[in-house]
Amino acid sequence: MSKKQKIISWSIYLGLIIILLILVFIVPGKEKHEGIQETMQDGVLHELNKVDLFGLEVNPGLISGFVVTGILLIFALIIRIFVIPKFKLVPGKIQMLLEQAVSFFDNLATSNSPHHNKFLGCYIFGAGCYIFVGTIFELLGLQVIGSNGNPITLPAPLSDINGAIMIGCLSYLVIMFGGIYANKGKGVLLTLKEFSLPISMSFRLFGALLSGLLVTELVYYYLPLSFVLPVIVGVLFTLIHALVQTYVLTMLTSLFYGEVSEVKPKKKKEKKVKKAVA
Repeated sequence: MSKKQKIISWSIYLGLIIILLILVFIVPGKEKHEGIQETMQDGVLHELNKVDLFGLEVNPGLISGFVVTGILLIFALIIRIFVIPKFKLVPGKIQMLLEQAVSFFDNLATSNSPHHNKFLGCYIFGAGCYIFVGTIFELLGLQVIGSNGNPITLPAPLSDINGAIMIGCLSYLVIMFGGIYANKGKGVLLTLKEFSLPISMSFRLFGALLSGLLVTELVYYYLPLSFVLPVIVGVLFTLIHALVQTYVLTMLTSLFYGEVSEVKPKKKKEKKVKKAVA
């Protein structure tokens, strides 16, 4: 590229940046019907915006959970019927991508639980896919009509505290299952020692995903910043949280599963030698 072409390219980039900055401060933002306090409080508690589901008012996160589950099941069915039968010895792009994803979670399960890892690999693969897809789901911006008649944008399923608690408790039950399968009653005792594990996993996941939502709402609320910046902030926070939280929960689950499912060697009973009484 010649020096003249570089100057033209940089001039175009600089002009676009200037136009965006002008639009940020000139174009009026959308009028807010709720204060920032009410907006952020509803992002945590979901008390204002509810969705009617067969006569019951539920949190929009539940609808998001159903949609994400349906997307994953349909995608898995398509892969199983149309993609897997066409696998070749020399993999193509789609086959290589699927094999890399499966290998990542399989290696994670094998390295942390070398004795019992078949079911663990399946679980953390499913949980990881749900967390990742569920987190980036909010980028689609799908809307439903709330019970009050206003449109509601569907959030990430795990930004609802109920969804985060459920996946945390489910992971804890999987860990307990591994302990019972390998060590019977001792496995239950080993798992019960970590009684705070489901709470920590649930609130870590919930807090991380909710922080992105609240930061985006906070930036979008102020009119001068509500044109370009929320898009960048929202996408960055969503992608980072999707990757980090998927890795953190699957890693913690595999670590604790491997710890409680490790077969404990039986202690040999030493024969007591009676000392002769003098």
